[in-house]
Amino acid sequence: MSTMEEDVKLESANGESSPGAKLDRNISVSEFSCNCCYDILVNPTTLNCGHSFCRHCLALWWVSSKKTECPECRDKWEGFPKVNILLRDVIEKLFPDTIKEKYEDLEQNTEIARALQAFNKYGNEQNQSSSREGRANQQRGGGGFFSGVLTALTGVAVVLLVYHWSSRESEHDLLVHKPVSKWTPEEVVLWLEQLGPWASHYKDRFLSGRVNGRLLLTLAEEEFSKEPYSIECTSHRKAIIMELERVKTLGVKPPQNLWEYKAVNPGKSLFLLYALKSSPRLSMLYMYLFDYTETFLPFIHTTCPLQEEEEEDIITKFIVSLALSALRGNSGVRDLQDPTWTQWREFLVKYVFLPYQLLAEFAWDWLEVHYWTSRFIIVNAMLLSVLELFSFWRVWSTSQLKSLPRLMWGHFWKMSTQGLFVAIFWPVIPQFVCNCLFYWALYFNPIINIDLVVKKIRRLETQAM
Repeated sequence: MSTMEEDVKLESANGESSPGAKLDRNISVSEFSCNCCYDILVNPTTLNCGHSFCRHCLALWWVSSKKTECPECRDKWEGFPKVNILLRDVIEKLFPDTIKEKYEDLEQNTEIARALQAFNKYGNEQNQSSSREGRANQQRGGGGFFSGVLTALTGVAVVLLVYHWSSRESEHDLLVHKPVSKWTPEEVVLWLEQLGPWASHYKDRFLSGRVNGRLLLTLAEEEFSKEPYSIECTSHRKAIIMELERVKTLGVKPPQNLWEYKAVNPGKSLFLLYALKSSPRLSMLYMYLFDYTETFLPFIHTTCPLQEEEEEDIITKFIVSLALSALRGNSGVRDLQDPTWTQWREFLVKYVFLPYQLLAEFAWDWLEVHYWTSRFIIVNAMLLSVLELFSFWRVWSTSQLKSLPRLMWGHFWKMSTQGLFVAIFWPVIPQFVCNCLFYWALYFNPIINIDLVVKKIRRLETQAM
């Protein structure tokens, strides 16, 4: 009888034939054969479906197909298959000689050795991933109460912030909505003070003259040099006249900071805030195509200024919403010109590689106007740059460069549909909801992004171990 047809008698536990058992039933090697190699099972591995295969046969199947499914019935397996210890011990006791010869043959096969190594490496990665998910679930479960309390406190903080800033905005937004002809002398002084620190010197003179909105519209440059104004500085008189001309043209005070810009353009400010955060390159392209004069020009001149340009007594200031953009600002002595090639070159390099740096540089330029808000935006820009770097690293490390055009098109389509959705439904969204969204994105997103960066770093550290 051949080795494959070797028969084994059933014996009792003490090694002797059981006197009460009929020994007409023999066990052959063929009953313990693998359905892949049709040879005796070596390190039998049982899948979820119940089929068993040699471990090296399963490894070769996985390496060639990259499929986590049974070679026989094609059912997906869950987790990572392990050796069936009971079945292995039974086979090794029943057919020790056959198993020994098989092990010797396998040790000489380098292809099988490489397949087993790759298969076991894949299993280790799966086990580590499962362990990380388990720890994360435990942390989420253990911190459920804390997370719930934190979420509730955050919601309360957002509501309080919205209420606080809404009342504060009502003070600043008054002149951007109120016709200049209806301004009181106090409101005229408020408009004057916002032209710059130098204007505070003339506050008492305007109050003593009881200059209201109607009188302000009738004043000419020569009159500002006379009593009661006595503005002897030519550049100061010119700045006031230029701003007064803008007021006459618009009929109201033009926005000169973020809050006033938000009051005049509530939907646009919210759109720019979320768009610049989620897709800065597309948002800047949008500003260039559809908002060139009012938004893009101030933005590029602020982030990429001309080094050789000489400063004047009253510097041209233009505020852009970024949420930190606003319309062209207060006391400019000249209009902004189209950017030079030097500015374009600097801007395009940052646009491609460091778009969030442009936002941080713009916010830095307005620290004096929006002290804490600018700092929140600078920190958030740094965090978003790190998250974008992690995203590119994941695409590179997982060899998904071929799918990059598809991912970019999907992102473009998503941003376009969201913009269209905002344009359609913006008028029906309550102002309080918009304020909540605005302040959440402005002040609480950096906190969320800090948590995301920490998780990304921990994940990289775990993978490196």
